[in-house]
Amino acid sequence: MGVEILHNKDLKVRRKEPKSQDIYLQLLVKLYRFLACRTNSTFNKVVLKRLFMRRTNQPPLSLSRMIRKMKLPGWENKTAVVVGIVNDDVRIQDVPKLKPHQTICPIQGPKVRACQGPPCQPRLQKLTPFLLYLLSTPVATKPKKKNSLP
Repeated sequence: MGVEILHNKDLKVRRKEPKSQDIYLQLLVKLYRFLACRTNSTFNKVVLKRLFMRRTNQPPLSLSRMIRKMKLPGWENKTAVVVGIVNDDVRIQDVPKLKPHQTICPIQGPKVRACQGPPCQPRLQKLTPFLLYLLSTPVATKPKKKNSLP
């Protein structure tokens, strides 16, 4: 007979800082850690948590998925923030123009066709002062890989 061990009291392991030594990422973490503590916004906490993630948990978001998400009801007047990479999608011939109040802000990645005008904020660092005045900003979700290496 074996002994039944209860695992509900075990310590949950969460990242408190990123493993990367990138100084720009460290500055972003410092900024969003300050904002998460000082404001009552869940947006800053979600961005901070996603800055800590591994690269395997940050799959790239394609432009087609971004367009589909921004067409959903309730997302028309929002700013899409991607904590990760936005990939250009060559399957889409006509990229819809962004309205003046819509913004795409990837943290890194190649130039995207949708980011060719004034409404595009090229990096997350430049978007942060603008987001202090916004009430609700959806953070775009990315698909997880279903079949990873065994």
